[in-house]
Amino acid sequence: MENLQTTQAEGTQQKRSKKPVVIVCILLGALLAAYLVVCGIASGSKTFYPNYTINGVAVGGLTEEEAQTRLEQELPAKKVTVRVVGMDDPVAEIRLSELGYTKDSVAGEAQSFLIVQREAGFLSRGWEYLSALTGNYGGGSSLLVRDEDSFDTAVASLTAKLTVQPVDSSFTLGGNSVSIVKSSDGHSVDAQSLSKALNDAVNEPDGGYEADIEYIVLPAKSLTAQEIYDECAAEVKNAGYDAATGEITSEQIGAEFDVNEAKSLLDNAAPGETVEVPATIEHPAVTAEQLRSVLFRDVLGTARTHVGGSSARISNVKLASSSVNGTILNSGDVFSYNGTVGQRTESKGYQAAPAYVQGETVDEIGGGVCQPSSTLYLACLNANLEITERYAHRYVPAYIAKGMDATVSWDGPDYKFTNDTNYPIKIVATYSGGYLTMKLLGTKEDSTYVKMTNKVLSTTEWKTVTQDDDTIPAGTQQVKVTPYTGYKVETYRNVYSSDGSLITSKLEDVSNYKVRDKLILVGPKKAEETVPSGNTSSVEIPVETPVEKPTETPVQPPVEKPVETPVHTPTDTGDEGYGSPAA
Repeated sequence: MENLQTTQAEGTQQKRSKKPVVIVCILLGALLAAYLVVCGIASGSKTFYPNYTINGVAVGGLTEEEAQTRLEQELPAKKVTVRVVGMDDPVAEIRLSELGYTKDSVAGEAQSFLIVQREAGFLSRGWEYLSALTGNYGGGSSLLVRDEDSFDTAVASLTAKLTVQPVDSSFTLGGNSVSIVKSSDGHSVDAQSLSKALNDAVNEPDGGYEADIEYIVLPAKSLTAQEIYDECAAEVKNAGYDAATGEITSEQIGAEFDVNEAKSLLDNAAPGETVEVPATIEHPAVTAEQLRSVLFRDVLGTARTHVGGSSARISNVKLASSSVNGTILNSGDVFSYNGTVGQRTESKGYQAAPAYVQGETVDEIGGGVCQPSSTLYLACLNANLEITERYAHRYVPAYIAKGMDATVSWDGPDYKFTNDTNYPIKIVATYSGGYLTMKLLGTKEDSTYVKMTNKVLSTTEWKTVTQDDDTIPAGTQQVKVTPYTGYKVETYRNVYSSDGSLITSKLEDVSNYKVRDKLILVGPKKAEETVPSGNTSSVEIPVETPVEKPTETPVQPPVEKPVETPVHTPTDTGDEGYGSPAA
């Protein structure tokens, strides 16, 4: 009995253990049957599977003809999205048609992909059909045909579009502020890399059309607030003239502003943004546009002196004058005679001619170069220019009015004047017919004119001094030193209005010309012969000083007695050992 019960229990247990296996088999069989049904459906389908795509164009459920029509219509309008690595938003989009892909690029595509779909094995087709139902199946991409010229043109155009030039720091001066542009770096792309990225995007298997590129940074030039201030706060300058290029130079505006405020505004500004910094703006009196029509238009002043003496002296005068001729002085520039003419040497063509050295007249290289400086000095006075440095001769010259001369010597006295007008000045020096003319060209700013006058305060007459000399023939006399009368002279600059009314009469300078006595050398007495009393016959050495008086600039006392103002009396350079070329 127990054995029977045991046997029945075991049978029941065996039946229970086989039941799950049977269920699984039934389910597998059902699934297999269902899959076979799907395979049959797929094999019998004459359309593309659901969710099927070709080159990103949905053709699911379409026949070959329908799919081909859709491809030809939609594919050229598809866009490639261009993204920069590290940036979220796309930087550009471009249609496939612009890249050279047209309906011809997909000719026969629907037929090709449908054939591939149909050529799959019976069981494989069921799997592909199920994949298409879940949206995980696509026909891929096979765009191998395009117009290469259109593609290259599109790449070049997109490269230019994606290139942003850097914006350098800059500033402009307004009425009461400085406009400062904050620098901004630019960027560009490599055309070859862009071409590859676009090509890869078009041929992605899933037709996503995503092209990833990298930017090449183009750094901008940056200016700090302090650097801008240093440039803005430079000296205000009028427009000028560049003699080397023959071009007018631009004016320079000045500005004062708070550097810390400018720095704060720039720090808080976005790249490329313009900030306005309050400022005090100073504008020049003359701009380049204003200067163009009036450059060297007027004769500001002129002077003319007769050139006498030896041929060597005349040659020196011409040579020094040629160095001065054509000199350009912009507004505020200072002219230096020695700096312009340079050292007078034989290698430069200067010759030995009479000059004053230690109170004596001797032949010296460059003798006579004081006449151009003196003539220029008088022209500057007539032009009403600022005289910066001037010294009178040791002895009064004869080629120019008293007090109107300007002695010079290398490493010694110099003649300087400043262009205190708002416009450039050109010096024109000419020699003709024994006369030297200095002319100053510029732009007159008013209708006033100048007349120079002088006033002799004192005169010191020379004396005759004799000196025994055993080296000359007995009973003869020779003049060793020619005489000069001494003078103390005041010079006045008289400015008149266009109607001839005296506006100002100003003491220009005081010139102290020294006296030089006449020195006669007396030879020994002849034997048994007495030299008659008062006999002063002698052979005199010709002197350099011309007897002719200047006629170009009449010197008359001013109409109104000028106010006498204490002025600096020039140092007598002869006592300092400088060689002052003779008159």
